[in-house]
Amino acid sequence: MWLTLAFSSAALLGLYDAAKKKALTGNAVLPVLLLNTLFSTLLFLPAILSSELRLGWFDGTVLRAVPGDLQAHGLVVLKSTIVLTSWIFGYFGMKHLPITIVGPINATRPVMVLVGAMLLFGERLNVWQWTGVALAAASLFMLSRSSRREGVDFAHNLWILFVALSAVTGAVSGLYDKFIMSRLDPVFVQSWYNLYQLLMMTAVVAVVWWPRRHATTPFRWSWAIPLISIFLSLADFAYLYALRDSDAMISVVSMIRRGSVVVSFLCGAVLFHERNLRAKAVDLAFILLGMVFLWLGSR
Repeated sequence: MWLTLAFSSAALLGLYDAAKKKALTGNAVLPVLLLNTLFSTLLFLPAILSSELRLGWFDGTVLRAVPGDLQAHGLVVLKSTIVLTSWIFGYFGMKHLPITIVGPINATRPVMVLVGAMLLFGERLNVWQWTGVALAAASLFMLSRSSRREGVDFAHNLWILFVALSAVTGAVSGLYDKFIMSRLDPVFVQSWYNLYQLLMMTAVVAVVWWPRRHATTPFRWSWAIPLISIFLSLADFAYLYALRDSDAMISVVSMIRRGSVVVSFLCGAVLFHERNLRAKAVDLAFILLGMVFLWLGSR
């Protein structure tokens, strides 16, 4: 079951990346991210109200949340901080780079999660899974070479650095998720971490963007903005429930989720008409093959 949830989360993440790219094109990054946290919070606000006010709206359903104590809220605040840091770097990188470059870079995030999972949780991969990880790592090297045709030098590009930092903090988030999901209710985590992110982003926008809004890229509304929240909320919901399974391996779940690059790559080709697709398709093929090996090793 956890594998099915992980693959569902991957498909939704690909749609999330496409909506994010559409919303960020020629747009101000920070207010887009603020609205993302707002819409995500509104989606799960009924779950918070039902839980905290003991209304019982979702009793007997997967949306039933269990109230948490002060320690539980502290754990969620830390998760919100880590995820928001990853998002800020990732959103700026996504705005300035082709989605067909950002997606494959993010697809290497599970390699970092793998190292952490081995060190922290004692997870061990079999030969099939190791082969999948090696193929994904090779794809990053190939991508760095093919991207030079578009003038993107991995070693000297600020936005590549931002995407890399997003991937690193995202890997930290994945390891932290494995830790807290063995202790906290999934709906409690997702609903409250959205709310805490909204409060944090409100402060960031008020201090950083609002005073300088006339001197920077202006904000414009796009219907892709609420789609970001919808796709992301569904992807995270499937992901957190996958981690609740005692058999779930965070290193494998994280790798499968990066299969979202397939959907984002297709969107980059069809919706955004990005260039150099043939060379990038070879990189993508390595990632896909890596997903197959991971699946075979996890059956």
